[in-house]
Amino acid sequence: MKIGKVSETILKRSIFKQIRTKRDEVLLGAGVGEDCAAIKLEPGEVFVISTDPITGTVKDVGTLAIQVTVNDLASSGAEPVGVMLTVLLPEEITEEDIREMMGQVEEACAKSGIQVMGGHTEVTRAVNQPVISVTGVGKVGENRLISTAGARAGQDILVTKWIGIEGTSIIAKEREEELLTRFSRSFVETAKGFDQYLSVLPEARLAAEFGISAMHDVTEGGIYGALWELAEASGIGLEIDLKSIPIRQETVEVCEYFGLNPYYLISSGCMLMAGERGHDLVRELQKAGIPAAVIGKAVEGKAKRILNGEEEAFLERPKTDELYKIYK
Repeated sequence: MKIGKVSETILKRSIFKQIRTKRDEVLLGAGVGEDCAAIKLEPGEVFVISTDPITGTVKDVGTLAIQVTVNDLASSGAEPVGVMLTVLLPEEITEEDIREMMGQVEEACAKSGIQVMGGHTEVTRAVNQPVISVTGVGKVGENRLISTAGARAGQDILVTKWIGIEGTSIIAKEREEELLTRFSRSFVETAKGFDQYLSVLPEARLAAEFGISAMHDVTEGGIYGALWELAEASGIGLEIDLKSIPIRQETVEVCEYFGLNPYYLISSGCMLMAGERGHDLVRELQKAGIPAAVIGKAVEGKAKRILNGEEEAFLERPKTDELYKIYK
């Protein structure tokens, strides 16, 4: 395609036509020449805004772009309402590629009940693969806002589902043929299918109703990065039992094959939480069909300890996500 804005014809035919999910709160949405979106809020509600790019993969980029942003909004206790997209495309992109990508976006939006409210689409020499940057908007009652900084000493630290599931799914899709030389097809298909677990909306809603103090979606940098960020934001220390951190065997084996550390692997779909009565919340989550586990405690001070039986280590500052090593 030619460098510059995507043509009005393609906008209407392959982008706007894919946007079908609508929200009553959105007064002004996506359209030719519209530079802004307008949203109506009820009294006592506040906006929650999040932004994230997807740069680590080209497979299912539309789906991941929406899911990551929805998860960020959910971690604040907010109900996601809509997204604004900035889509940067390489010259070799085809209209069919754009239509497929926007189809993924709309499908993910429909599942979460949110609307694409607008954005910008451009073909540029600055990228060699599609890049989607998403700004998400949600709403929450003023007294129900949850932050990463809400953890307090003495509270339980817990996670939902398993660490590394997003990274495992991405690797299984990007390196499928290579993995099939080592593992069975059923193993690889299972790993690819971990993307079905990427939404944290259900657990976020349940945890918010339970009265959780802090939530943090485990994304780039993996569980170790998320634990560091939670502790730093809240001004607490941590005592984490390594053996209590849930991980799928597929993730263990895929990471061993590529020489990756699963504790630093991108982990959307895994929600990190801090609060009172963590074991009670785990039981409530499990009743709803959501695996969860208490993995440690928030403590006074700044030390962030990882306990593995008799061994003890300390968390380091977040590192570059392990996912990027497969592209070297």
